Amino acid sequence: MLFRSSVFTRFLAEQGALPAGFEAQYLVHCHEYAAGTLDMVQMHRFTVGALSAHAPQRLAAWLQTFEAQIAAMLPAESRALIAEHQAAGHVCALVSATTRIVAEPFGHAFGLSHVLATEPAWDERGHCTGEVIGPPCFREHKRTHVSAWLVRQGLGWGDVTRSWFYSDSSNDLPLLQAVSDPVVVNGDARLRACAQAAGWPQRRWRRCGRY
Repeated sequence: MLFRSSVFTRFLAEQGALPAGFEAQYLVHCHEYAAGTLDMVQMHRFTVGALSAHAPQRLAAWLQTFEAQIAAMLPAESRALIAEHQAAGHVCALVSATTRIVAEPFGHAFGLSHVLATEPAWDERGHCTGEVIGPPCFREHKRTHVSAWLVRQGLGWGDVTRSWFYSDSSNDLPLLQAVSDPVVVNGDARLRACAQAAGWPQRRWRRCGRY
């Protein structure tokens, strides 16, 4: 989540789309995320709410440019992993705590048609408000979102023989514990400790891009 959001934040700053002092406060939220103390709804109000001043057409144009830029930044390991799962006939989805506004460009860049993310609210003018529809796709609610997605596919957890989830954050432990094959990639200290205790596989991948 942090990589996706921080890349988009830097992109918006380069466009002059963010108010003064935004990046400093955003960094505070990043530290709270890493510490496991983040209020995701509050962060969504702050980060996505900052975009409410911009017309929908301008935001859409920025998102199109952003998607084109990040396509070249995606780690080769991630692309190869997704291709491997897709070649095996597995249904792949991006499951992210970040807002759908940011998650969807990443999903498109990875070639994923399924994106589960925190759902932003929009006003009657088509502007994002910063509010969240339903529970944010964060911590235990990532599993909630995946469960609801499975129902939409006419499935339940019991119908899935094997399931994989790749994560770098201890905030994702509820979903990691729900799947048959949890995998830690560049995990934080707490997650690495949990993975070692549980015998989960761990991977180290290069960080991509200048962000």
